[in-house]
Amino acid sequence: MRARTRTARSRVVVLAAVASLGAGLLAGCADDGKDDSDSSSSGGGGKTKITLGLFGTAGFEESGLYKEYEKLHPDIDIQQTVVERNENYYPALLNHLTTNSGLQDIQMVEVGNIAEIVGTQADKLTDLSKYAKSSDYLDWKWQQATTSGGQTVGVGTDIGPMAICYRKDLFEEAGLPTDREEVGKLWAGSWDKFIDVGKQYKAKGAKGTTFLDSPGGLIQAILSSEKDRFYDSSGKVIYKTNPAVKSAFDLTAAAAEDGLVGNQTQFQPAWDTTIANSKFAAMSCPPWMLGYIKGKSKDDAAGKWDIAQAPKSGNWGGSFLSVPKSGKNVEEAAKLAAWLTAPEQQAKLFGVQGSFPSTPAAYTSSEVTGAKNDMTGDAPIGPIFAEAAKNIPVQTIGPKDQIIQQGLTDNGVILVAQGKSPKEAWDNAVKTIDNALDQ
Repeated sequence: MRARTRTARSRVVVLAAVASLGAGLLAGCADDGKDDSDSSSSGGGGKTKITLGLFGTAGFEESGLYKEYEKLHPDIDIQQTVVERNENYYPALLNHLTTNSGLQDIQMVEVGNIAEIVGTQADKLTDLSKYAKSSDYLDWKWQQATTSGGQTVGVGTDIGPMAICYRKDLFEEAGLPTDREEVGKLWAGSWDKFIDVGKQYKAKGAKGTTFLDSPGGLIQAILSSEKDRFYDSSGKVIYKTNPAVKSAFDLTAAAAEDGLVGNQTQFQPAWDTTIANSKFAAMSCPPWMLGYIKGKSKDDAAGKWDIAQAPKSGNWGGSFLSVPKSGKNVEEAAKLAAWLTAPEQQAKLFGVQGSFPSTPAAYTSSEVTGAKNDMTGDAPIGPIFAEAAKNIPVQTIGPKDQIIQQGLTDNGVILVAQGKSPKEAWDNAVKTIDNALDQ
């Protein structure tokens, strides 16, 4: 899924707020023009109706995949309901799973929430290993949705292999190379080298600009490249004692103190303005970010961006499709979920939507190898992201990863960019996170 509601921008939403969302939340906000008020098993003309509950912009309808499946299966009628933001969607989904009611035939789950679903709701979900082939998916992606007992409760849609998007014109003005291979060599293998490039940019870069867009984007990229982050393999919370987390925080805080990053929170209006006004030279960039850049940039920015490998490969984003056992059409829903996430369909979705496949077989498809983006001109974005995807570490995902990441970002490193000391920022982040984990 190409996301605007990925882990780094998802806000902490307490479960107590679910009641205010309304029991019909997951059946609201339909964007396909169909009547979703009836969740019965029969669609129009006696067809079997399969409903999907999604968030953000999954792209299944926009890419024509629903129509293609309906053509292959004339007895199927597919209807989707969409909630714009995962922070509104997920608490309601969790509530519906807990009560085992009000669920769609297929429900999307964001990667930051999959560990909680696997750990607490697996008994409510269908084992999709009977419908999809594990060998089609990246092993780490398949394992994220699989219980210790071998039940696979979700099939992977997209992933978010991390690269670095940069402005060629601003790099050139700062005396830095602009060729993507040469740029990647500047910081290959080390986030410290990446920050050193930022210092070079600050010395000669355009006045009124920063090297990076935000502290949140930097710490997200660094932590996404670490195998162990917030939880260990036993499920214990380790973010406060994990040297990798503190190192990422300290490096980001130092960059903020040195003025190498902007002082805005990502995905907020003020941050959008920095994109439109070319106020920074580089940013952490999973595939879906290209669409965001395009949507917020002025017309004259087209072709001025390029993309290079990140210092270390990481993953930012991705989702799963799950099938509740309580659905009226479990068998047909499971078949549809497997089909939508098969390599051929994921390749088509990337060609239209920019959602990068979690299925390696798609990486040699023409939709991936020939992919281009208006912002990055002739850059071979498909092969660049595919190379990054091959080197993503197998991470331990915990049930409250989103809360911890958000605390480190919006209650932590952003404060340094706004004038607080690194220690004050760290202490505030820890206090915020621990309070949230105790709820």
